[in-house]
Amino acid sequence: MKKLLLIITLFSIFSCSQKKNEIITAEVSCGQCQFGLKSQEGCDLAIRIDEKSYFVDGANIDDFGDAHDEHTGFCEVVRKGNVSGSIVNNRFQVSSIELIN
Repeated sequence: MKKLLLIITLFSIFSCSQKKNEIITAEVSCGQCQFGLKSQEGCDLAIRIDEKSYFVDGANIDDFGDAHDEHTGFCEVVRKGNVSGSIVNNRFQVSSIELIN
């Protein structure tokens, strides 16, 4: 019983100490076509936060439909989304993206 109580206590301490990803509203689009990023070739998902653009790791540009669709594709338009994640090595490690337009 003591071991179980110790495990539960340690788990509670560990889970409470984990930093939660904040959800922010950012621009979401193609890094090359819309944000002018040049560090890699092809069309890749990127976000822009406070006028700074980052390629996204953890989601693909085609996860949200055809990237070249005239009205909704990330290579054609910049969309807004609620995103969570963190910036690591000048790239955005995404936890979630929910498009809002």
